Amino acid sequence: MTSADLGLLSAGHAGSAVAAATGDEAFLQALLDAEAALTRAWASLAGGGFHVPEQAGLWVTEAARAERFDLPSLVLRAREGGNPVIPLVADLTAAVGDRAAPYVHLGATSQDIMDTALMLVAHRALGAVLSDLARTAGALAVLAAEHRDTPMPGRTLTQHAVPTTFGLKAAGWRALALDAHDRLLAVRRSLPAQLGGAAGTMAAFSAISEGPATSAVPPGSPGPALVEVAESSKSSEGPGGSGSLEGSAGSGGGPAGVGPSLVAGFARETGLAEPVLPWHVLRTPVADLGGALAFTAGALGKMAADVLVLSRTEIGEVSEAAGGGSSAMPHKSNPVRATWIAAAARRAPALAAVLYGALAAEDERPSGAWHAEWQTLRDLLRLVGGAARDAADLVEGLRVDRERMRANLDLTGGLIVSERLAAELTPVLGKERARALLAGASPGQGLREALEQAVGDRLALDDLLDPTHYLGSAPALVDRALRRTPGETP
Repeated sequence: MTSADLGLLSAGHAGSAVAAATGDEAFLQALLDAEAALTRAWASLAGGGFHVPEQAGLWVTEAARAERFDLPSLVLRAREGGNPVIPLVADLTAAVGDRAAPYVHLGATSQDIMDTALMLVAHRALGAVLSDLARTAGALAVLAAEHRDTPMPGRTLTQHAVPTTFGLKAAGWRALALDAHDRLLAVRRSLPAQLGGAAGTMAAFSAISEGPATSAVPPGSPGPALVEVAESSKSSEGPGGSGSLEGSAGSGGGPAGVGPSLVAGFARETGLAEPVLPWHVLRTPVADLGGALAFTAGALGKMAADVLVLSRTEIGEVSEAAGGGSSAMPHKSNPVRATWIAAAARRAPALAAVLYGALAAEDERPSGAWHAEWQTLRDLLRLVGGAARDAADLVEGLRVDRERMRANLDLTGGLIVSERLAAELTPVLGKERARALLAGASPGQGLREALEQAVGDRLALDDLLDPTHYLGSAPALVDRALRRTPGETP
């Protein structure tokens, strides 16, 4: 029996693009991509005593393919050092052979590679989330325009309040989807690479760069400096993960050393943002990402909550295009997509709280706080990825029952416009009498007759009692909301 987690208990994200983008193999590939990018960044540097040939970057990149590595073995060996980078560096070094082994993991610490891989995975996964949010917003724009003037009951504290339009409700859902889209887009653009060395000083990079020139050393016979680097890349690391070379001193290339230039090249090679500082214990990127993901889950959860209410049998104003069945009741068509979204919205805040808790990270590298982020962030990405996929499918197939909405407006026999009636009756009957008349009325108890007795023909009761004539600025608000486009500040 396999022990793999295939999503049996979390089918909300099963089969989604984000599920694939956050799987173990995807994370492994991101780790390898980070290692290959580091070698290429070293090769892009000019000057100094130590040179990494451009060919080395090509060799490492060619070898850094996830399918060539034993993932189950990496998982088991990751326990020994506290992270998967340590055994992966050993395997990658062996995979590239003598010609490129000295250039693997030069001066980096395990957290550099792990953090960069997390950002790569998030960047890739967010592409699918943003696409689905754009789909959702587009479909909601169509619904809002189509139902701009479709009247329905507005509800507050579960009860009929005043009439509104379904177009305004859909425009509100769209506004939240756009808010989520724009927040995630901004976060995605700012996701940074990580490269600081053992304790964020970049000292090892300068020590390496000041070594003897070695670019011409033939494959298979590295110079003394490269032997030291190669051996250090294979050395055992602690839970935070750092080879012996990471602690080396050095400040070559001027006061700043080679570190900043290397980080700039590393960021370019990964396609991530260049950080101002190493952020080993400055977890703003992860916290911001977690917050934006939790907001997205909640924004989509609001829409799902409304759909769940409006699709109740006794309300019946909307329904999913293809509902789910029941194992016991053949007549049921359950709003499954809305249900999965609602579940994600309930789980996401707690996961984001873990990422916020990890902000309180001690020293220059933490134990436990950083490790708590890995699976938490993956779960959060998956939840939101599944919810965004389901939201787009839900909205694109949502069925709207205009007749049921109109019938529900009449359930209270005109009391849904009591706010309007109070305003119109007060000048005729006085505030207290008008309020008493309306407070004493109840659905189906002859409100119209009571009004006729109180005001006679002094007011146009047909107009006043028609809920479709009391929509306020709802249609105009829909028009205003639809002028907003993705990426535009509301």
